[in-house]
Amino acid sequence: MMLYYVLFGAMMGSFLNVCIYRIPLQGSIMRPGSTCPKCNSKIPFYDNIPVISYLLLKGKCRSCSQPISLRYPLVEILTAGLTTAVATVFGMTLLGGVYIIFIYILIVITVIDLDHMIIPDRLVGFGLITGIAAIFLGAIEIGWKEAFMGSFVYGGFLYFAGMVGKRIFKKEAMGMGDVKLGAMMGFLLGWKMSVMSLYLSFLVASIVGLTVIITGQLSKGDRIPFGPFLAVGTVLAIFFGQTILEIYFSFMTS
Repeated sequence: MMLYYVLFGAMMGSFLNVCIYRIPLQGSIMRPGSTCPKCNSKIPFYDNIPVISYLLLKGKCRSCSQPISLRYPLVEILTAGLTTAVATVFGMTLLGGVYIIFIYILIVITVIDLDHMIIPDRLVGFGLITGIAAIFLGAIEIGWKEAFMGSFVYGGFLYFAGMVGKRIFKKEAMGMGDVKLGAMMGFLLGWKMSVMSLYLSFLVASIVGLTVIITGQLSKGDRIPFGPFLAVGTVLAIFFGQTILEIYFSFMTS
């Protein structure tokens, strides 16, 4: 059964790569079929098998021999791994299905933000629709009140952090795309997991930020997109948030 999840996730990863490339260009994610971004030649199905085709072609386009970005197989592997993880932890339930869709959205947002420093509103909107559907269908335990509280807490905190950062650094510290993303994620997480996600997001951002500064990969004035850290924090909260809270409260009461 796990092999099925891996294969399904890899195929969805291939589709997410299409979304990642076309959404910033305002193109259709359905038509036309896959083409090489370098020479625009159509990619036959046998050259579009997730990960395997990349290895067989040695990372080059069959038509123009130009290198294919390593990002493509990495997204496919990541999607396969997270799909399998969700299916294993939550099962193929409504909740598992909601989390899979939600995580797919976050993968696309993460790569687009890394490439273009933008978070498309259509993806945030789709994530919000997913959250609304999840509550309406009873897939998640939180109700409407907690969902709106989570949205307010997550989005509101990021907006406040952005205002404070702008005053301190005299430049934009948190884009409205991040605020909208936070509001969308908070709606599905509820306020408790929103706090957890925020904590984990800033923790990961601090570790990565210090690492790139120490290694000299970041210069003064360089901007780092924050959307990927929010996505990572949210995925960690989905898988480990409840466990972390239980450990924390057991430690506080012992």
